[in-house]
Amino acid sequence: MLKVQMKRLGTHILIWSTILICILSCDSSKESTSDNQGLIEAKGGRYYGGVFRLNESEYIKNLFPLSIIDAYSYRVASQIYEGLFKFTQDSLKVVPALVESYTVDDATRTVYTFKLKKGVYFHDDDCFPGGKGREMTANDVKYCFTLVCTQDRNNQSFNLFDGIVKGANEYFTASATNNPLKEVEGIKVIDDYTIRITLVKPNSMFISNLARPGAFIFPKEAYEKYGADMRIKCVGTGPFMLSSVDEDISIILKKNPKYHGYDKFGNKLPFLDGIRITFMKDKKVELMEFRKGNLDMMYRLPTDHIIEILHETETSPSGGYLQYELQREPEMSTQLLTFNTTDPIFKDVNIRKAISYAIDKEKILDYVLNGEGYGTGKYGVTPPSFKNYDITNIRGYDFNLDSAKFYLKKAGYPNGQGLKRITLDLNAEGERYTNVAVELQKQLKDHLNIELDLNISPLSQIAEKSTSGNFSILRHAWIADYPHPENFLWAFYGKTVPTDPSQKSYPNLSRYKNDKFDKLYEAALNATSEEEALAKFMEAEKLLMLDAPVVVLWYDEGYRLLQSQVKNFPSNPMQYRDFSEVYFTPRKENKPEN
Repeated sequence: MLKVQMKRLGTHILIWSTILICILSCDSSKESTSDNQGLIEAKGGRYYGGVFRLNESEYIKNLFPLSIIDAYSYRVASQIYEGLFKFTQDSLKVVPALVESYTVDDATRTVYTFKLKKGVYFHDDDCFPGGKGREMTANDVKYCFTLVCTQDRNNQSFNLFDGIVKGANEYFTASATNNPLKEVEGIKVIDDYTIRITLVKPNSMFISNLARPGAFIFPKEAYEKYGADMRIKCVGTGPFMLSSVDEDISIILKKNPKYHGYDKFGNKLPFLDGIRITFMKDKKVELMEFRKGNLDMMYRLPTDHIIEILHETETSPSGGYLQYELQREPEMSTQLLTFNTTDPIFKDVNIRKAISYAIDKEKILDYVLNGEGYGTGKYGVTPPSFKNYDITNIRGYDFNLDSAKFYLKKAGYPNGQGLKRITLDLNAEGERYTNVAVELQKQLKDHLNIELDLNISPLSQIAEKSTSGNFSILRHAWIADYPHPENFLWAFYGKTVPTDPSQKSYPNLSRYKNDKFDKLYEAALNATSEEEALAKFMEAEKLLMLDAPVVVLWYDEGYRLLQSQVKNFPSNPMQYRDFSEVYFTPRKENKPEN
């Protein structure tokens, strides 16, 4: 079904590519304000210099690695911090970052020995004597990984080691008592550049976990000096340093002159002098700024400026030079409505199913979003982005008004009678999500006589409400922070839900619990092959959809515009960004049209 829809949308590609070209090219006579002249040529035809300017429609919530739970914060923090591993920007493969090499014992596959890169320095910062950053060592890795295993309100990352690293759970439990353990049993420093980590049992996701933001490395001095202020006080080893923060307005990153990285030509990284991130919420204003040349990238287009999927092109239909590059990529992102399954109303699976059947997702995608999405959410929570994991085998919820009314009556609310008003919490992201929410409000009223109130708040407030369980229905997107179906099912693992309802629950925002799901999920993690693991994940996801803790609205497809001078910045399904090798080329004059 997804392929059929893509074919239907594809018939309009050329038409709307032409329209977009006209929209974007009409201001081509205006001089770009991008200051990427006077670039210094490097080896391999690359260039040093320039400040990359981009906009995000939502402000960051928290840049402290252990607290990062949203994509906006992740995209900023990943320029400042590094983990032992990272993802490649083109293929999302896991590759060494702070690690020079590593080994795994052949006998048990549980003992990992990591050799760290030498000559890696933390950013210069006032937390160090004289303000000069020192060299990173294995003790820093141990310190950060021990914090991952420590109970703290700012730590949302224990899941990286929970039940995986030997002694992690014991340390986590003891850290909340008056008799904390001195160290995590499975984390041992061998020497300044060698650290050994022992797992409870083999785990296929462990190396991927070490590339996630919770495993970023920072110095003890910074945490002791800034504490909770590390939300916006960042000290890492990454290619860029935090220069200034103007809350809700902008963040400026500057080049790290002591960065340890080099490209394949032997050029010292990074190429850019800095990155300037603004936080304008209006996508139409953002598009205008991009057209003027005041932004070097635009992610997501205003829905009323693009109706169908646009074909990537670098030349206009008349053969003239086009100054923009369009990148289109199906994303590892699923748009959801999440039910709070502990809410008195949504404890009942029947009402969750009633709402699931009552939503016309085709109408939302085609008319509200103007086709800006990969496909409607007819299957499971996992998007169609993974090989050997066919989501069409998972039965989701199509629009079926008879079924919706049947389950609403079964829940005890025939025609919506007796059901109190329900509040949907969401952030706006320009007008995109607001428009979707208004359509949902209308559909639930028309189809089931359900009154839906909308509460639109900044992302930081939504994130706080979602983890605290202070909502009935939540609109949010689950975006992969590593490329695997497991990342989507992890968000429903019941053992991550705290026993105390007043405590925060992450990543399981719905607080969904099903012992059969948990056992299948665990069996997948412990599988001896990828094929076996994916089969178990598939079984778990089928069971999940029967319980309907979420409504899968649509699977995302990203549209990203770049100024033509931007090079070496490939898009990917995670929108994972690594600016360390991005560079500008000198501006070219537009070629005359024939």
